[in-house]
Amino acid sequence: GNDMQQRLVGGMALSFCGSDNGSNSYSVNEGVLNNGCFVDALNLVPHVFLLFITFPILFIGWGSQSSKVQIHHNTWLHFPGHNMRWILTFSLLFVHVCEFAEGIVSNKGMQTNHLHLFIPAFMGFIAATTSVVYYHNIETSNFPKLLLVLFIYWVLAFITKSIKLWKFAEYSVGPQHLRFCITALLVLLYGLLMAVEINVIRVRKYVFFANPQKVKPPEDLQDLGVRFLQPFVNLLSKATYWWMNPLIIGAHKRPIELKKIGKLPIAMRALTNYLRLKDAYEDQRDPNRPPSIWRSMYRAFGRPILLSSTLRYLADLLSFAGPLCISGIVKYLNKTGSATPLNKIKGVYFMSTTELLQNTSVLAVLLFLALVLQRTFLQASYYVTIETGINLRGALLAMIYNKILRLSTSNMSMGEMTLGQINNLVAIETNQLMWFLFLCPNLWSMPVQIVMGVIMLYYFMGCSALVGASVIVLLAPVQYRIATKLADTQKSTLEHSTDRLKKTTEILKGIKLLKLYAWENIFCDSVEDTRGKELTSLKTFAFYTSMSIFMNAAIPIAAVLATFVVYHFINETGPTPSEAFAALALFHILVTPLFLLSTVVRFAVKAMVSNGFFTWGSNLSTLSDINICIPTGQLTMIVGQVGCGKSSLLLAMLGEMQTLGGSVYWSKTCSSYLPVCLLFPMMQPSKNRYSVAYATQKSWLLNATVEENITFGSPFNKQRYKTVIDACSLQPDIDLLPFGDQTEIGERGINLSGGQRQRICVARALYQNTNIVFLDDPFSALDIHLSDHLMQEGILKFLQDDKRTVVLVTHKLQYLIHADWIIAMKDGSVLREGTLKDIQTHDIELYDHWKTLMNRQDHGLEKDVQQDSQTTLERKTLRRAFYSREAKNQIDDEDEGNRFSTFLKSFFELPSSPQVCWCYMSSGGFFMAFLMVSSKLLKHSVIVAIDYWLAIWTSSKTSQSAGAGQDVSNGSSLKLRTKDDSYYLPVFITLCAAGITLCLITSLTVEFLGLSAATNLHHNLLNKIIHAPIRFFDITPLGQILNRFSADTNIIDQHIPPTLESLTRSTLLCLSAIGVISSITPAFLIALVPLAVAFYFIQKYFRVASKDLQDLDDSTQLPLLCHFSETAEGLTTIRAFRHEARFKQRMLELTDTNNTAYLFLSAANRWLEVRTDYLGAVIVLTAAGAAIWSLRYGLHSGGLVGLGLTYALTVTNYLNWVVRNLADLEVQMAAVKKVNSFLGTESENYEGSMDASQVPENWPQNGEIKIQELCVRYDPMLKPVLKHVNMFIEPGQKVGICGRTGSGKSSLSLAFFNMVDIFEGKIVIDGIDICKLPLQTLRSRLSIILQDPVLFSGSIRFNLDPERTCTDDRLWEALEIAQLKNMVKALPGGLDAVVTEGGENFSVGQRQLFCLARAFVRKSSILIMDEATASIDMATENILQKVVMTAFADRTVVTIAHRVHTILTADLVIVMKRGNILEYDKPETLLEQEDGMFASFVRADM
Repeated sequence: GNDMQQRLVGGMALSFCGSDNGSNSYSVNEGVLNNGCFVDALNLVPHVFLLFITFPILFIGWGSQSSKVQIHHNTWLHFPGHNMRWILTFSLLFVHVCEFAEGIVSNKGMQTNHLHLFIPAFMGFIAATTSVVYYHNIETSNFPKLLLVLFIYWVLAFITKSIKLWKFAEYSVGPQHLRFCITALLVLLYGLLMAVEINVIRVRKYVFFANPQKVKPPEDLQDLGVRFLQPFVNLLSKATYWWMNPLIIGAHKRPIELKKIGKLPIAMRALTNYLRLKDAYEDQRDPNRPPSIWRSMYRAFGRPILLSSTLRYLADLLSFAGPLCISGIVKYLNKTGSATPLNKIKGVYFMSTTELLQNTSVLAVLLFLALVLQRTFLQASYYVTIETGINLRGALLAMIYNKILRLSTSNMSMGEMTLGQINNLVAIETNQLMWFLFLCPNLWSMPVQIVMGVIMLYYFMGCSALVGASVIVLLAPVQYRIATKLADTQKSTLEHSTDRLKKTTEILKGIKLLKLYAWENIFCDSVEDTRGKELTSLKTFAFYTSMSIFMNAAIPIAAVLATFVVYHFINETGPTPSEAFAALALFHILVTPLFLLSTVVRFAVKAMVSNGFFTWGSNLSTLSDINICIPTGQLTMIVGQVGCGKSSLLLAMLGEMQTLGGSVYWSKTCSSYLPVCLLFPMMQPSKNRYSVAYATQKSWLLNATVEENITFGSPFNKQRYKTVIDACSLQPDIDLLPFGDQTEIGERGINLSGGQRQRICVARALYQNTNIVFLDDPFSALDIHLSDHLMQEGILKFLQDDKRTVVLVTHKLQYLIHADWIIAMKDGSVLREGTLKDIQTHDIELYDHWKTLMNRQDHGLEKDVQQDSQTTLERKTLRRAFYSREAKNQIDDEDEGNRFSTFLKSFFELPSSPQVCWCYMSSGGFFMAFLMVSSKLLKHSVIVAIDYWLAIWTSSKTSQSAGAGQDVSNGSSLKLRTKDDSYYLPVFITLCAAGITLCLITSLTVEFLGLSAATNLHHNLLNKIIHAPIRFFDITPLGQILNRFSADTNIIDQHIPPTLESLTRSTLLCLSAIGVISSITPAFLIALVPLAVAFYFIQKYFRVASKDLQDLDDSTQLPLLCHFSETAEGLTTIRAFRHEARFKQRMLELTDTNNTAYLFLSAANRWLEVRTDYLGAVIVLTAAGAAIWSLRYGLHSGGLVGLGLTYALTVTNYLNWVVRNLADLEVQMAAVKKVNSFLGTESENYEGSMDASQVPENWPQNGEIKIQELCVRYDPMLKPVLKHVNMFIEPGQKVGICGRTGSGKSSLSLAFFNMVDIFEGKIVIDGIDICKLPLQTLRSRLSIILQDPVLFSGSIRFNLDPERTCTDDRLWEALEIAQLKNMVKALPGGLDAVVTEGGENFSVGQRQLFCLARAFVRKSSILIMDEATASIDMATENILQKVVMTAFADRTVVTIAHRVHTILTADLVIVMKRGNILEYDKPETLLEQEDGMFASFVRADM
C-alpha cells in the first residue's frame, strides 16, 4: 500500500504531505483512508478529472464558435434550476476561498510546508470556475448532453468530501474546528449541485430517457426586435450588466438611436401590465368596500417589490461588514502573533473558528468580498424596483388614457378638466407613483439599518455612542419638516410656473397684436410679476434645499463630536483607534438612511395625493326643444347668427353634449332619420356605417405628416387622395412644404396658417369612407375663391356623387341654393326648416332678409380674377418661414454632428464647452462663484482635519496606556492623560464647530448662486424675445421658443444647482479620500494608476451613452405627452370617426417606446454603479493591503490606518455620483446653451431719434398721412415687398386698399407701425416722420384691427383696455358700437366676465367683434383694418360697415379689403400690384375706366 501511495503522490511527495520530524506522514499502517494526507490527495481527483475533460470540449467549442462571432440570442435558453446553480456555484467558490485561507494560515503554524492543506482547495476553486464557464457555454449552444460530465463531477466530489468528513468525525474533529465546518459546507453544496443536475435530467430528459424534450426559447427572443436582454441573460451578466457593454462602448462611435434599443420584452409592455392591473382591480369588486388602486397595485406588482426588499435587506446587513473589518484590521495590526496552544491531531494543525478572523490579510479579503456582494445586491434591488416601476407606469398610463377617451366634451369646454391637468397627470403624477415604488424598499429597510447601526455603535463605544445616535435621531424630525416644506414650496413653484407659462404662451401667440398696440411691456410686466412670485417660492425652495444639504453634511460631524466628548467625560481611558474608526464608519452609514427617510416619507405622501381620480359635473343647457330630421344621402345646411348653437347641434347629434332630455336616432336603413346614443350602435355589416366624418370649426391636427392627417388611418388610395387634395386646393400649399405631404405638421411640426389647417381637416373628412359627413363652418378661414372651389368640387361633386349624407354649418348664405334641406337656428332653437322653396313661400320675411344679405355677399364674390388674397399670403409667409428655417436647422445639425470632438476632450474637462459654464457662473455673479469655490475647499480640508485629529488623539492614548500598562496605579500616567486631553479636546471641538459652520455656508452659496443665475437668465431671455422683431417669430417655431421658457428654464431653476452641489461635493470627497490614503500609505499610489485609467474609461464611455439615452428618453416622452393632449383636444373628432382603438394602440406603442428608453437609461446607470462600486471595493482592498504590507516594515501607527480605511469606504459611495453628476450636468448645461443662443437675437430699435417728450400730447390729431418713395422689406436678405410707393391721405378720409394676394397690401399696413424694415423713403403722419419716433409712442397712437382675432385670458375689461386708462362708460360705448353690449350684459360679471385662454368661450365671430371694440376704445385718429371681417356672418358685417362709417366719421380709416364691396363707399381706392400702386382714385372714377383693374374686380362680382 505504501508504495502505491508513494507512486500516486509522485514527485510532490516530500512537500505535499510535509516532512515534520518525528511524524511519519506517509505511514498507512492504520489503513489508507486514515492517513489525512491521502484523503486530501483523493480530494484532488475529481477536480483534475473535470479539468482534463472540459478543457478540450471548451477549446473545440470556442474554436468553432469564433466563426459565428456571437451566438444569436434565440439560443438563449435557461436550463431548469439556472439561477439556483449560479448561486450555489458562487457559494462554492466562496467556501473554497475560505478553505484555501484556512490551509495557508494553518500551514504557517507548522514546521514545514504541508501543501495538502491548501492545494486541493486551490484546485477546487479552479474546477468550480471551470464548471460554471462550461455550463454557460453548453446552455448558450443548447447542447444538454454534455452536462453529463458535470453530473459525474458533482457525484465524485461529493463522495470524496464525504469520506473526509467521516474521517474527521472519527478523529473527534468537531464543529469547534474551522476545517470541519468548511468540509461540512462543501459536502452540502456538492450535494445540492448534484440535486440541481438530476433535476435538469428529470425535466429535459436529455439522457437515460427515450425522447428528450424539445424546447423553444421565449417568444420575445424569437422576435429579433428585443434588445433589452436583462431578463434573458445568465445570473452573472444580470448582476454586472455585462450584456450592456457593446451598447455603451459602441455609443462612442455611433450615437444610440431608437433602432438600437429595439422593443420591450413582452412582460414589460404597457398592455400586459394594464391587463394585470385591471384584472387585479376588478378582482376585488367587494360589495362592502370600493376597490382601491393601492390594493390592486399590490396584487399586480407585489412580488417583485418583495424580492427587491429582500435583496435590499441583504445589502444593508452586509454594509455593516465594513466597520467590523476595519476595527479588526486596526486591532490586530499592532498585535504580533499571539501564542495560542496548537491543536495538533496526527501531526496536522487544526485551527479554531475564531482564529482565522484575527488574521489581517484574511480580514482585508473578507472586507473586499463583502463590499462586492453588498453592492451587487443593492444594484439588483434598485433594478428590480425600477423595472416594476416602469411596468406600473405603463399600466397607469393605459388606464388614464382609457379614461380620457371616455371624457365628456362639456367637461373639456367648461374648463373642468384642462389640458394642463391631463399633462400633469401624465408627466408628473405617474412618475411620482413610479418614484414611490423605487423608494419603497428603502421604507422597509431603513428602520432595520438604523436599529442595527445603533446596536453596533453601542458595542464599540458603550453609552456615549447612544448620545451620538440620539443626535442623529433627534435631528431626523427636523429633516422631515424640511422635506415636507420642500414639497409644499415645490407645489407652489409649480403653480406659479404653470401660470407664467400660460401667460408666456399667450404673449407669443398674440405677439403681433401686442407689438402693434405697443402693449408688450404691460404683458411682459405681468409675466415678470408671476416670475417674481415663482422666484419667491424658488428662494424658499433654495433655502430649504440648502438646509437639507447642510443637515446631511453636518449631522455626522455633530454626532462624532457628541460621541467623543461624552466618551471623554465618562471613561477614564480614551477609545482605541479600532473602536474610534469603526464608530466613524458607522456614523457615515447611518446618515444615508436618515436623509433618505425624510425624502421617502415625503414621496409616500405625494403618491397618496396623486392617486385621486377624476369626476365630472354637468352644466347649463345650450339647446332646447329641437326636433329635426335630416334626409339621408342629401346636403343639409344649418345657418344662423353668431353663437346661436349651430355647432352644439352637431355635437348633440354625435352624442357629445350632455342630453338633459330627448334622444337622437341613427337610421338603420336608408330612411330619412338621423342620430343619439351613438355609444353602442348596432353592428352593421359595413363597418364604417356609424363612423361619422367630422370636421370641427377649430381645426384639429395630429402631430404627423400631412398625408397621415388626411388619410387618418384609412388605407391609402392614390386616386381618391388626389381628388380630395384638389377639391381642397391643398396642392400649392403642399408644394411649398419642405418635404411635400411627408412634412410633419401639428403642435411640434410646422406652424400652418388657419386656412391651411382648416382645409386639411376638411380633406380628412372628405377622404374617410363614411356614409355621414358633418362639416362645421369649413369656410370660416377660407377666402371666397377657395370656398367656391371647395363647395363646387368637394361638397357638391365629390360628396354628392357618393350619395353621402352631408350636414354643413355655414355663414355663407349664397350657398343655400345648393342645399336639399335647410335648418335655420336662432338662440339655441330651430327657427325654420325645409327646402329653400318652402322657406320662400312660408317665411317671406326671413327669405327677404337673406336675399338682401346675399346681394351684399355677392358683391364679395371676387371671382377668379382676384385670386384669394389670404391664401396666397399664407403660402408666402410659409415659403419665407421655410427658407430661413432650413438654414437654422443646418446650424443646429452642425452642433450635433460633432461627435469627433468628444474624443479630443481632455480628461474630465467640464462637459459642454467651458464657455457655457462660464456663462452660467457669470449670470450667477462672480462674488458668489468665488465664495462657493473657496468655502467648498475650506470645508473639505476642515473635515479631513477633524478625522486626522481624531486619529492622532486616539493613537496617542493607546500608546500611553500601553506605556503605563506595567503600573496602572502609577499616578503620573493619569496626569499625563489629563494634560493631553485638555490639549486635544478643545482643538477637536473647535474644528467640529468650524466644519459645521462651513457646511452651512457652502450649502447656502451654491443654492443662491444657482438662484441668481436663474433670475438673470430668465429676465434677459424674456426681454430679448419680447422685443425681437416680428420676423424672428415668423422663422422660429413657437414650440422652440416655448421650450426655452418651460423645460429649459425649469432645468436652470431647479436642477442645475443641486447637481452642481452634488458634483463638487462628491468630487472633493473622493479627492480628499485618495489624498489621505496616499499620505498614510504612499504604496497606494502605485495601485492608483491602473484604477484611475479604468475609472477614466468607464466615465468616458458612460457619459456619451448616458447623454444619448437621456436624449432618447426626452424625445420619446414628448410624443407621448403630445399624444395625450392631442387626444384630449380632438376627442370629438376621434369619437365621431370611431377611431378610439387605433389611438389606444398608438398610445401603447408610444408608452412602450418611452419605457424602453427609460429602462435602458436606468440599466446604464446600474452598469455604471456596479463598475464604480467594484472599483471602490478594489480601492479598499489595495488600501488595506498597502497598510498591512507597509506595517511589516514598521512604517506607522494603527490609528492612521483606520483613518485611511474609513476614507476608502466613503470613496465607494461617491465614485458613481461623480460620474452620474457629470453626465447630468452635461445634459443640463445644454439648457443654458440653448437659452444663451436666444440671447443673441437682435432687438427692434425702440429708441427712435426723437425723444418721446418732443412728440405733441395729442399727435396725430388730424390723421393726415403722406407716403413718399416708400420701400419696404421683411429682412435685409429678402427682396423688397413695397417699391417706391407714394400716396397722400387727407384727414378723415376713408381709404380702401385692394389687390391680389402678395401685392403688398398687408405689408403696407405693417409699415405704418414700423414693424418691417423701411430702408428707403418715409411715411409722414401729421408732419412727423414715423421712423424717427420711439416705437412705443408711434404704436400707442394708432390702432389696427387684424385678420385673426386674438383674445387673452383675463376679463373682458382687460382685453379691451389692459392699460386701465379708460372709464367704464367708454368701454360700454365701444361694446355697443361692436354689437356686443347685450351679450356682455347677459354674462355674469359684465365687463369683468371671464375670457378663457384664447377666447375659446366665445365663437370666432364674437371674438372678431371684441377686436373691433378694442380698436374703438383707443380713440386714435387713424384706424387701419386689415381684412377684419373675414369670419363674421353677413348680418353682423352689415351693421359693422355702417358703424365704421358713423363712429369713425371724423377719423382716417384705411381698410385693406378682402371683399371689394366693403370699399365701394370709400373716398379713395388704391389698387396695388406686386408692391407698386397701380390705380389711385375715387371708386366712381375707377369704375368708369372700363379696362381698369378695379373695374374688372367689381365686374367679376356682378
